[in-house]
Amino acid sequence: MSWNRIAVQTVASILLSASLVWGAGERASFNEDTMIIKGLFYAEFHAYDESCRMFERLYDKTGEKGYLFRGVASALLGKTHIYSSIDRLKAYAARNPNDLEAIRLLIPLYLTSQQLKDAKEEAKRLLARSEDAIDLDLAANPYLYSGDFTKALSLLKRSYEKRPNETVLLRMAAIMDEYTGQRKEAIQLLETHRRVNVVTSNDVYFKLLSLYVKENDVDGVLSIYQALYENDRRDEYLQKIIKAYAYKGDLEGAIAFLEKNQAGLKTLYQLYKSKHRFTKALKLAKRFYQEERDPKWLAEMAILYYEEAKDKNDKAMIEKVVKTFDKALSLGVDDSIYLNYYGYTLIDKDIDVKKGVKILQDALYQQPDNTYYLDSLAWGYYKEHQCKKAYKLMKRVVDQEGTKEPEIAEHWELIRKCK
Repeated sequence: MSWNRIAVQTVASILLSASLVWGAGERASFNEDTMIIKGLFYAEFHAYDESCRMFERLYDKTGEKGYLFRGVASALLGKTHIYSSIDRLKAYAARNPNDLEAIRLLIPLYLTSQQLKDAKEEAKRLLARSEDAIDLDLAANPYLYSGDFTKALSLLKRSYEKRPNETVLLRMAAIMDEYTGQRKEAIQLLETHRRVNVVTSNDVYFKLLSLYVKENDVDGVLSIYQALYENDRRDEYLQKIIKAYAYKGDLEGAIAFLEKNQAGLKTLYQLYKSKHRFTKALKLAKRFYQEERDPKWLAEMAILYYEEAKDKNDKAMIEKVVKTFDKALSLGVDDSIYLNYYGYTLIDKDIDVKKGVKILQDALYQQPDNTYYLDSLAWGYYKEHQCKKAYKLMKRVVDQEGTKEPEIAEHWELIRKCK
C-alpha cells in the first residue's frame, strides 16, 4: 500500500470519527487531531497496543465515548489492555445505563479475560433490553464459551428466526453436529435455508457436504455438488458429481445429468459406449474430430460404424470401417487397442487376413503378453492355415484365461483341430 493511499484512508477515518464524536460545527484542537491520526495509524498497521493507549489517553482527556469505543476495539483486536478497558467501560456504563453499545462491548471483553460469569450477567442485561437478532447472537457467546450449548443454541435459533443470517445458521449447525447430537436436524435446517433463501456463501453448501459425508449419504453429497455446479460450472464439481453417480452405480443418472448440462462430454462418450448407445457415441466422436482433428477419433468412429450396424456383414459398412481405419493409421494412430480391433476385423471378416496379421503383430510389439491380442493373432494364423503358430499362441491364452469366454472357447476348439 502506498503512502498516499494510507494518507487518504487515514484522513477519511479522521473525518468519519469527527462526525461521530463532535456535533455539527465543532472542531477538535490540533493536538487532539494529531493523537487521532496516531491512533488510527497504529490500528492500520495492527499496532493495537499503541492504538489502544492513544485512544485511552484521548478518552481520559475528553470523555468522548467515541474514543472509548475505539480504544476498546483496538484492545479486543490486539488482546491487550483488556482489564483497563473493562474498568473504563464499566464506569461509563454505570453513568449511562441505557447505552446498549457499552454492554455489547463488555461481553467480548469479559470473554477475552475468561470472566464467564460476568459475561453472562452482561448478556442477561442486554437481553432484558433488546430482542434484536444481533444481540441474541452476541448473548449466546458466554453460554457457548462455558459449554452450555443448549442455551447458546436456543438464543441463536431466536436470532436466526428474526433474521436468517448465514453466519448464525452455520454456528447453529456446528453446535448441533459437534455438541448436541443433532446432525440430522442440522442437515434439515441447512437444507430448508437453501431452499427458502438465496444462499450468499458456498459455506452453507460445504457445511452440508461435510455433514452428508459423516452420514455416508451419497445422494445428499450428489445433490449439493449439483447445486454448486449449477452456480459455478467448475470442473472439480463436475468430477465429484460423476464420481458420486459411479459410486451409486447409477450410470443412467450420470448420462441424464451430463446430457442436460452438456458437460463432461468425454465422460458421456464413454458412458454411451458402455451402454451400447453407439449412434449417440458416434455423433460425439464426429464432433470431437471436427473440434480437435485428433486422428484417434477416426479410429473411434471406425469402431462405432461397425458396432452400430445391425448387419455385421454389410459390405458398404465394412468398406466404410476399413477406409476410416486406414485413414486413422495413415495419420499416425498406433494405439494397440485400435490395432487389435482393426486387425481382428480384417481377419474375422476375411477382408485381408495377411494385412490383419501384420497389424496384430504391431499391436503385440507394444503389449506382448496381452491375451486378447494373442487370441486375435492366433485366429489370423488359423485363417492362414499356420496351425502350429496358431496352437502355440492359443495355448498361452487358454492357460491364462481358461475357456469361459465363448469366443476363446470357439477359437480353441477349431485351432486344436487344425492340421
